[in-house]
Amino acid sequence: MFLTLALLRKGIPGKQWIGKYRRPRNITWQMKRNTLQRLEIEAENEYWISRPYMTEEQEHRHAAERRAENWKKIKEAGFCNFPEHKNWTDHLSHLRITKSWSS
Repeated sequence: MFLTLALLRKGIPGKQWIGKYRRPRNITWQMKRNTLQRLEIEAENEYWISRPYMTEEQEHRHAAERRAENWKKIKEAGFCNFPEHKNWTDHLSHLRITKSWSS
């Protein structure tokens, strides 16, 4: 069917670069070079990822102290913004301004 359309029609229907019957792109030497470069970079990344920096024993809980210190800093930062405790007398002291013992 595609061959018949290509032979009987004079071009690609609609926009030539998108859609089901789009015009195929020519592969240039730059495209091949860029693809090879990306594949080489990916192979190098796989090489370095496959060799860990630390063993599993060294990696186990290696950052526990640092994380605990960071958590303490976060908690203290939250507590410093928290208002101080107040008694009910401080809240309601304005209600007893005019009241005196003699009246």
